[in-house]
Amino acid sequence: MRLVPLLCLTCTLTACGNSYQGFSNDIVTRHSHWDTPEPRSGDLTEKELEMATIAWKYFENNYQESTGLVNAVNNYPSVTWWDASSYLAGMVSALEFGIIKREEFDRRFTKFITTLNTLDLFMGELPNKAYNTQNAAKVDYANQPGEIGYSALDLGRLLIWLHIIKHRFPQYASAIDSAVLRWNFCNVVDENGTMFGALLEPGKPVQYLQEGRLGYEEYAAKGFELWGFNTDQALMPEPYATINMYGYDIPYDTRDPRKLKAHSYVVTESYVLDGIELGWDVTSDKSAHDDDYSHEWIADFALQIYRVQEKRYHETGIITARTEHQLAGAPYFVYDTIYTDGFAWNTISEAGEFLPQYAAVAIKGAMGMWVLWDTEYTDLLFEHVSNVYDREKGFYEGIFENGTGLINTFTSNNNGILLEILLYKKQGKLLQYQDKTAPSLWDKALKNPFEYQSQCLPKQLASQ
Repeated sequence: MRLVPLLCLTCTLTACGNSYQGFSNDIVTRHSHWDTPEPRSGDLTEKELEMATIAWKYFENNYQESTGLVNAVNNYPSVTWWDASSYLAGMVSALEFGIIKREEFDRRFTKFITTLNTLDLFMGELPNKAYNTQNAAKVDYANQPGEIGYSALDLGRLLIWLHIIKHRFPQYASAIDSAVLRWNFCNVVDENGTMFGALLEPGKPVQYLQEGRLGYEEYAAKGFELWGFNTDQALMPEPYATINMYGYDIPYDTRDPRKLKAHSYVVTESYVLDGIELGWDVTSDKSAHDDDYSHEWIADFALQIYRVQEKRYHETGIITARTEHQLAGAPYFVYDTIYTDGFAWNTISEAGEFLPQYAAVAIKGAMGMWVLWDTEYTDLLFEHVSNVYDREKGFYEGIFENGTGLINTFTSNNNGILLEILLYKKQGKLLQYQDKTAPSLWDKALKNPFEYQSQCLPKQLASQ
């Protein structure tokens, strides 16, 4: 199907140089006159606490006692590590809000980390892309037994949340370290700091393919970097360009999906997660929550992505909060983008099929912008989505832009991210450090040049 760009946009492409530093400074200089809205902060209102309690209902319904895992989609016993990380985020948030007691948190997390310490790994290297939540068996995306590879992006998010929990709850540090020390990192991060996923297709050898595009790549790279890995290449924005949309320079990854079999999606989720979990900071910045974002270009890119969605609403009347989301039926998942494959406001399947009928206001996208930028527009977003739930199931995935109603499905990712968004309002940046009293098991392993030498652990971990 031929796509036609929206005529109201100024679609001038701006090629950028080979140095993100120069681009970053240029962006900051050109946009320094714009006021950056403050994030929301403070205790939850009665309404917000009610929302958190309803979101947690999803995890009550979909918890598998046999493994400690939670279904990624309502009543479907399969999970990826991205979705599992959203469950960890939701569980920490539920504890902090008093929705669950410490005994339940301990029981749930102990079961989860026990499974992570014992499950079969893909080719003995790293966790498979998907597992059956009832028996922790490796499965394909149809939930049939078998191994299909691993995702560097999913594992990067998992490493972020294991790191957050390790520092919030030091009593679990050894169990967390033990799980990660089972992994072989030789093929997932190379010496230049590039991340690779593994793909296993029937009748073919394993393929190790560079993984990650602008936004997601940097977010996941921080997960590996928190554990001491060099991810310098993955953390660079290049190759990128910008497209001017409604007067805002929107950055996008310029790698060609026709050659690399991976699309470049400009969406909200990765920038929201970087903001609420890591404070748009570099990983060496262990300061508490503040508005001095040490990963400056990520913070600026995030602001442009927020502003263009706000501007689209003001120009068209279409309430906009674009990010990837689940569907209740085939194709079950779409990337609902600000920009991809040369077209603005493009909604596509993973295969690249144009599916504008599935464009939606995503709950996690709307709420993420609401908490990170306190404006009249995000007030509107909150009003639009804050009642989009079933009290017995959690929050729906979103609301279709075309007026055809709700996305009638419920997911771990949406409800978990909603919970952590609300926790950010209460606590700020979610990665928090405590004074260390003793070296961790991970620290000790990195000082042992012999025991783990075949697993390609970092040569040296920066002091915590």
